[in-house]
Amino acid sequence: MGNSRIVVTSDGQRLIISPRGEIDHHSARSLRERIDSELYSARPEVLVLDLTEIDFMDSSGLGLLLGRYKRATELGCELRLMGCSKRTRRILELAGADKLFEFEERA
Repeated sequence: MGNSRIVVTSDGQRLIISPRGEIDHHSARSLRERIDSELYSARPEVLVLDLTEIDFMDSSGLGLLLGRYKRATELGCELRLMGCSKRTRRILELAGADKLFEFEERA
């Protein structure tokens, strides 16, 4: 029942994508397609994934984040994570992926 919505904002240099709900194997594919589409059309200097409104994330979410990191890097774009829950950060740490990302607090 992976239900998620996405809010996208941009100021030209920063593209902020804020998914809501769950990131699981049901929602990861459509989220990936939407994020990539926004990333390729905006070509920002910085992509911020705001995870504040994520209720649940499993290994599919980890794969989604790592894949977006790869895409952003290919485009010369920095990827930052914002609003990570303790649980999400723990998943990243266990995978050794926390070193890849810059973490940002919400303004």
